[in-house]
Amino acid sequence: MKAPNTPQAAQLLVDCLIEQGCDRVFTVPGESFLQVLDGLGQQSTIDVVTCRQEGGVSFMACADGAMTGRPGVAFVTRGPGATNASIGVHVAMQDSQPMILFVGDVDSEMRDREGFQEVDFAAFFGPIAKWAARIDSADRIPEYVARAYAMAVSGRPGPVVLALPEDMLGRDTSAKPRPRVERSAQAPCPDAMQAMIAMIADAASPIAIIGGAGWNAKAREHFQIFAERLGIPVATAFRRQDAISSSSKVYAGNLGYGPNPKLVERVKNADLILAIGARLGEATTDGYTVPPLIDGDRQLVHVHPDANELNSVYPADLAICASMDEFAESAALWDDGEAIDFDAGMQAHAEWEEWATAHPNGHTLDMGQAVQFMRDTLPADTIICNGAGNFSGWWHRYWRYEGFPTQLAPTCGAMGYGVPAAVAAALRFPQRTVVAVAGDGDFLMNGQELATAVQHDANMIVIVVDNSAYGTIRMHQEREFPGEDRISATRLVNPDFAALAAAYGGWSAKAATTDEFKDALSAAHGRNGLRLIHCTIDIEQLAASGASVSALRNR
Repeated sequence: MKAPNTPQAAQLLVDCLIEQGCDRVFTVPGESFLQVLDGLGQQSTIDVVTCRQEGGVSFMACADGAMTGRPGVAFVTRGPGATNASIGVHVAMQDSQPMILFVGDVDSEMRDREGFQEVDFAAFFGPIAKWAARIDSADRIPEYVARAYAMAVSGRPGPVVLALPEDMLGRDTSAKPRPRVERSAQAPCPDAMQAMIAMIADAASPIAIIGGAGWNAKAREHFQIFAERLGIPVATAFRRQDAISSSSKVYAGNLGYGPNPKLVERVKNADLILAIGARLGEATTDGYTVPPLIDGDRQLVHVHPDANELNSVYPADLAICASMDEFAESAALWDDGEAIDFDAGMQAHAEWEEWATAHPNGHTLDMGQAVQFMRDTLPADTIICNGAGNFSGWWHRYWRYEGFPTQLAPTCGAMGYGVPAAVAAALRFPQRTVVAVAGDGDFLMNGQELATAVQHDANMIVIVVDNSAYGTIRMHQEREFPGEDRISATRLVNPDFAALAAAYGGWSAKAATTDEFKDALSAAHGRNGLRLIHCTIDIEQLAASGASVSALRNR
């Protein structure tokens, strides 16, 4: 029997994605969108990446959007598939990254009966997405797809969720794809720029906090020119460390968890804050205290691409709604004849250099020395991918995020992000070195995506830091309820991660000492494909800040 052609509606959806420039989708296949899978299988423009769990799917799409500035695209099935994928939608929302999640939905005639795997997706995803809707009409597929792209990339970028009723995908339609949607350019108001320059000229100790919604290579280049010309210290928001070159003479380090205490004091003592792209969220500001939420002695210039963010939490003395690249270019080119020259930028950079230099700590496998060796061994444009946990602090403190993009890390603190993000990065930039770093608890959230890496020939290194504990929670536990008899639910019994990687078809090694790590990394760097290094450390080495179990108990 001759196989039927792909239904027109499903084919139209695929054609719309191609028209929008989509070149890769991530999926766990489901029977609810078989028609789309058939259409994807009949073309060669879009690469289809088959994953092992929908959380991995959505993390990969989120990371892809972070790297390209265009929406990362994911397809999952209804019910369990969509709820599994919701974690990536949440990350994309809080991280301000463009993403579109397509969900195969129940047949239209089966709606509102609590049918098999039925979920009201608009209600479910509405609070954590920019827009969540269902495409009921095949003729309106081009409209919905174009609007989804526009919504995902405009203003504060973020995720869009579109449900696809199974019967709708099988219908006939003569509709055609809409033209490619681009992000609208938003130039800053010249009067506002003039006011900002005047505020900087009047300031004694200004500091910039940068990185966030819509930040890209152009914004990075031009803002660095602007900041270096004026000598203003530049701090990066939480997990936005590639927003400026770490070698810039005014780079002051990163805010968030475990920052340089000297940088924290600079922010507290600043009389002018330039928040460029950053939402000034809880992590970046240490619970809205760095800088304080309300402080009459400090002025705030807040620049953001979405007017809804301005004055929503922090009151701004000057609010500028503009695209990050348009604002940064205007700032770099601004010349009103008035020379402004601060020496604080170079001083702050020297303080960061001191803070970001690891000194031996006496542990058998010294993670600070390990990261410093990585820095000396791997290319400067290596992409570091991590999820959540204390382990990430060693890279946040000691790694130099020199290129762009070089940091894929969830600002919302989701575990399990690193391995899927590394798969996406390795496929997006096959010529670059990609490293996933994960704690033992973090790794097992999405370690199954090693299979995806092998299946799709992803070149990536995975470093698992194993202390047989949920280390971050153990740290909090020791602070709040110290004592061996108060440890609850944070101990872990782990598999042999090196053997696990080998079972997936990768190369692996173990490291229990600093020298063993150096040998393993050198060997991994000389190979291709999936490579995993299983690092075992003592729970006493809790964090890059120097926190330890004994120190917390003896406070």
